[in-house]
Amino acid sequence: MALTHPDRVLFPDEGITKGQVVRYYARIAAVMLPHLRGRPLTLQRFPEGIAGSGFFMKDAPDHFPDWIRTAEVPRRSKGGRIHQVFLCEDPAGLVYLANQGTLTFHVWPARADDLDHPDLLVLDLDPPQGGRLGALRDAARAVRAVLRDLGLVPYLQTTGSRGYHVVAPLDRSADFDRTHALARRVADLLARRHPDQLTTAQRKDRRGHRLFLDTNRNAYAQTFAAPYSLRPRPGAPVATPLDWDELGRVEPGRYTLTNLFRRLGQKDDPWGDLHQHGRGLGDAEDRLAVLERDAS
Repeated sequence: MALTHPDRVLFPDEGITKGQVVRYYARIAAVMLPHLRGRPLTLQRFPEGIAGSGFFMKDAPDHFPDWIRTAEVPRRSKGGRIHQVFLCEDPAGLVYLANQGTLTFHVWPARADDLDHPDLLVLDLDPPQGGRLGALRDAARAVRAVLRDLGLVPYLQTTGSRGYHVVAPLDRSADFDRTHALARRVADLLARRHPDQLTTAQRKDRRGHRLFLDTNRNAYAQTFAAPYSLRPRPGAPVATPLDWDELGRVEPGRYTLTNLFRRLGQKDDPWGDLHQHGRGLGDAEDRLAVLERDAS
């Protein structure tokens, strides 16, 4: 595959070129692909760089080569149609999509072989503009504590933007409705415990200076930034899995295209064993009901 426009600058503040982005994805493929394989993707493309207008692409166009794998995804709405969505299964596919100007790979919390049953529960911690980093870290620890109380195994990731993702692997026995309901109940419980710091209010004008606990990723066709994806922000930050003991010293935008491999040379992927810890929701729902009664 021929690399096109390798000298085009995609991150103007740092002078990072398309060639550097494609080489990043070629080099990160072995670590990143386990988090992509089998998952429907939405591509966030910036062919002219982040100073230009990017766009999201869900449907695979006809002109893409046949060896780029896709999956059929029904749209869940009246009169909905079938989407032909991207899958990324191998290094060649990852590099090809990067060469199309893809900066961020957004993944479903479910896999294409069972679209209705997620294997990940995702809470997106979205701090207010100008929010304190200490408050964000406290929120991540609070989410971790409740998920552990439910018998789930929480994992942590920087978003590469302003917040963190807390993710718990599931055994795919529950559908999206149950998963979303449990995530929302967890968020509501935490908002009741910390009403001055946390909120589940969807409208920004109702959040004030509180951190938003976003559970909307836990629904059919919703996505989140895949581990090791670049984000379209100055500095070329990377959504990076962390060990929990790193939370107190790693900011959400700490790791970038230019320093991530130094990290990976010193430690393995903290999410490498994630799917060994998938849990069902039955016991978690029962435990949550007890916590809710105690909080009322």
